This record gives sequence, C-alpha cells and structure tokens, in this order.
Amino acid sequence: MIGRREFITLLGGAVAAWPLSARAQQSGMPVIGFLNSGSPGPYVRILAAFRRGLKEAGYVEGQNATIEYRWAHGQYERLPALAVELIHRPVAVLAATSTPAALAAKAATTTVPTVFTTASNPVELGLVASLSRPGGNVTGATQLSVEVGPKRLELVRELIPTATIVGLLVNPTNPVAGALLRDLQAAARTLGLQLDILHASTERDIDDAFATLLQRRASALVIVADAFFNSRSEQLGALTLRHAVPTIFGYHEFVDAGGLMSYSGSIADSYRWAGNYSGRILRGEKPADLPVQQSTKVELIINLKTAKTLGLTVPPTLLARADEVIE
Repeated sequence: MIGRREFITLLGGAVAAWPLSARAQQSGMPVIGFLNSGSPGPYVRILAAFRRGLKEAGYVEGQNATIEYRWAHGQYERLPALAVELIHRPVAVLAATSTPAALAAKAATTTVPTVFTTASNPVELGLVASLSRPGGNVTGATQLSVEVGPKRLELVRELIPTATIVGLLVNPTNPVAGALLRDLQAAARTLGLQLDILHASTERDIDDAFATLLQRRASALVIVADAFFNSRSEQLGALTLRHAVPTIFGYHEFVDAGGLMSYSGSIADSYRWAGNYSGRILRGEKPADLPVQQSTKVELIINLKTAKTLGLTVPPTLLARADEVIE
C-alpha cells in the first residue's frame, strides 16, 4: 500500500505524462492540429506569425488553446498518415501548412475544419471551389511563390546579363512540380536561357545536385518553391557559398544562411492568416464562409556580403527595389 503523499506524487507524474491533447481536452482547451511537410527548426519565424494570427482571433497557445504539431521532415509520403493521426486525436481544426500537407488533409477528411497555406492556386489544386466561396470544410491563405517563379529568372538575368545556362533545383515529390516546371521553362525561353533541371528530395540529393551543377558550368541556380527546401535553408545557403554559385530562392532564412537572394510572396503573412482563421473557426465560424486570403506582399532580400564574396556587382536599380539588404 502507498500513503496519501505518495499517491498524489504518482498521480501528478501520470498527469504530466498524458498526451498534451488529452490534457487539453480535460481542461476544456480546444486542440489545433498543425501539419507541415518540413522540419520545425527553420520555421521559427513563420510559426511565430501563425501564433500571432491565432492571438488576433483571441487564442494563445498554452493558455486557452493547444497546438499538436506533426512534421513530415521532407518525407511527403508520411503526410496522409500524420493527417489521419491528428484527425483521430481529435482536433477542433486542422492547420495544414504547405501544399503537400494541404492535399493530404483534404484527402483525409471532409468534416474536420481545415485551414491551409499554399504557394499554388488552391482552386486548381482542388482544395476549394472558389477563392471567395470556398465551400466545404476547407479554407486558407496563399502566397505568390509560384506566380513569382518566372520573375526569379528575370532577376538572375538582371544580375548576371551574360548568363546562358541556369540550374533549376526541383523536388520531384512535390505534387505541383510539373506545373512549376512548365511555367519556368516558358519564362526561360522568353529570356533566352537554357534550364538545367536538377532533382532533390533528400539531404544527400542536394549535395549531389550541387556537384552536378558545377560539372555543367551553370552561371546561376534557381531553387523552386518547396517546403522541403525551406527546411534545408541553412544547408542550401552554405552550399551556394562553398561552391560559389549565385542562387535565388523564395525563403528569407536562405539569405540569412548566406544565400544570395530571395524573392517570394510573404510566407509569414500567409501563416498569420492561417493562424487567424484557425482561431476564428474555434470561435464558431465556418470555413465555407471564410474567403481564401491572398497575400499580395512580395519581398526581395539581397545578401550584399555574399554578392561581394562571389565577385558580383549588384546593379543599383536592383538594390533600390530590395525590401532588405544584408551587409
């Protein structure tokens, strides 16, 4: 037999070991399921934006709402099972951030309210019926990462006028990779550029792609928008410096890690909207009544220190258009 004090100690330990969602349900706090294709480390800034949007709707993680996180770490094939796992928790709302996560959530449930972020057109993806009237259980926010893809090629041409061959790093497991490639190939033809397409869906693939890129003597590299690449921003930034490859991507953290340029719609803005909508759904609003938000903010970040290391002179006209210059 055990005494009262020992029993209370054991009980306290058991409560601490309960799954977070179970404790949240016991305390009456709603649970938000957060599903993402990447890894948590590089998402610190945009996770803060998600929580900021959630707070705008009246909810603070750990105070009156709980968030259950599931990360695929670039293994997109894991997303369907992770989505089902969250749904069975159960969760009050599912925040499926990134296009592969959104598609997995869409396939997993027609009843659990779902909020997405995507760089693609959500109507073309089949996520919603229309932007103004999503219908069903799904709504969310988009950024202009796909639409501005061809613009990245124009920026390469502006920075390196003599460029003729440009490497293009693509994740072939991304469900929208084909559409992305078609748009970029059309833009390349218009600019008189030849694209050298490289595939990567693992960390090792990225290293191999850079080795191949050097052999083919490409003048620059464009990294296609992808959640897996977002999660590997530090690796990508370091590799572009080590191999002296002028590179443009769509993720701010890539430039922070030594990459040359980033140009994209504001990912943080779309995550803020996703957090806001998650909170509004917890308050009782329906996804079908919440129009898809389109982030119209586009950010150009230039790492001038990297440009100097690469021996590049950034045109003053390009610097003048930059939203941020890292010196």
